[in-house]
Amino acid sequence: MMTASNRFRFRRVQLAVIAAAVLLQGPLGATAFAAHKRPAAHAQAKAIPVHHTPPPFIATDLATGRVIEARDATRPWYPASVTKLMTVYVALNAVRQGRLSLDTPLVVSARAANMKPSKMGFAPGSQVTLDNALKMLMVKSANDIAVAIAEGVSGSVESFAAEMNQTASALGMRESHFVNPNGLPDPAHVSSARDMAVLGRALLLGFPQYADLYNIGALKLGEQVIPTHNGLIGRYPGADGMKTGFTCPAGFNLVASATRGGRKVIVVVMGDTSARVRTAHAADLLDRAFAASQLGEPASDLASVGGAPPDMRGEICVRRSQKAQLEAETEDFSAAISSATGSAPPAPGNGAQIAALPRPAYDAVPVFIGAAPGYQGPVAGPRPANTPIGAIAYAQPEHAAAPSPIKPDPKALPMKREAQAKHKAKPEAKASHKPAPRAAAKPAKEHPKTASPKPAKHPDKAAAAASKTGQN
Repeated sequence: MMTASNRFRFRRVQLAVIAAAVLLQGPLGATAFAAHKRPAAHAQAKAIPVHHTPPPFIATDLATGRVIEARDATRPWYPASVTKLMTVYVALNAVRQGRLSLDTPLVVSARAANMKPSKMGFAPGSQVTLDNALKMLMVKSANDIAVAIAEGVSGSVESFAAEMNQTASALGMRESHFVNPNGLPDPAHVSSARDMAVLGRALLLGFPQYADLYNIGALKLGEQVIPTHNGLIGRYPGADGMKTGFTCPAGFNLVASATRGGRKVIVVVMGDTSARVRTAHAADLLDRAFAASQLGEPASDLASVGGAPPDMRGEICVRRSQKAQLEAETEDFSAAISSATGSAPPAPGNGAQIAALPRPAYDAVPVFIGAAPGYQGPVAGPRPANTPIGAIAYAQPEHAAAPSPIKPDPKALPMKREAQAKHKAKPEAKASHKPAPRAAAKPAKEHPKTASPKPAKHPDKAAAAASKTGQN
């Protein structure tokens, strides 16, 4: 019979043999060790088929709209957060139509506050100007702010989506159909690389006064600095904006623009496997585009291929934990921040080298919560269809600008104490139905875990804490 001591020694020898196999066999050995330690999880991951889908891309000349290089550019694809470029277009078009202004405060509704990350985390009832909201949308890629913009401009997400689709049709975005303003996964929410290049061009040509919106390196909210997700800004020479996107079904998407020698190029990459690969892919595509002397057909003339968009979940997220999925959008910035003083812009070259450069130091653009000082105009928020902005008055609750988890009721008791209190109250209720006078009642000792929190002295700090979530 094997004693406990012998069993322990045998187990140590067994683990040592497995570890040696890992070292000798490399990745295959590591896989075997993972299967030995977590057989159920390993079997589940192994069961999910992993395909290798060539990512679509396109490079276009801004001035002419003609194609420089493309692959599968009209293949339907889940756009993820590059959707927010259409959200910006519809919002800026509403400003141009005089329906609201950049100073109009937008109300953060409960629906907006319940969006999944990435988000700013503002409490329901908070207000943020359209100008600040657009900056947060482009830099933080905040899903809650996208809904606040949609409800502020059109009254509801559904009405805003209808405006998005009308705009897409007018611009010639033939593969696109939108159901929300943030790009969170929905089988009916689709676009293509070509369509996003058409949209990027329409934004830059139709609203040139707002071009700096897509080139913000960082925001400053209170004491927190929020950096951009766009790995080209500050790294690739001439890079001047647009928008990133990531979800598991979509992979890593990017719409980017750059200017060199007076020529501006727009590139779109869809479905890359990481943020760093996405940045390298776009940098290489920009290099080839600037080196090219021949232009092809207009992007609008590319033939649609039809079909359903692929689900990239098996390639992108099968080996990523939930936390890793939320943090995936920022993996491009794992390198340390370089000093701003004396730093030279990166030289053109291999895209992988561009992507591996340290994160640049940006001059953060300040944003704030609440209405602009002295603003006396209407407030925009959720409202019935065809209701103009300003027809409904929105009350901003006290401390609404301090986003934080729902506070516990100071009168609430833990479940155990609550049961004891109910049990104790039963005989008293039988004795008399009359409520005891206030003076005779002893004040209940407040449980330390349910103590009423003090109002935040610095709402912006709370907002900064809430914004430390994963990205879309």
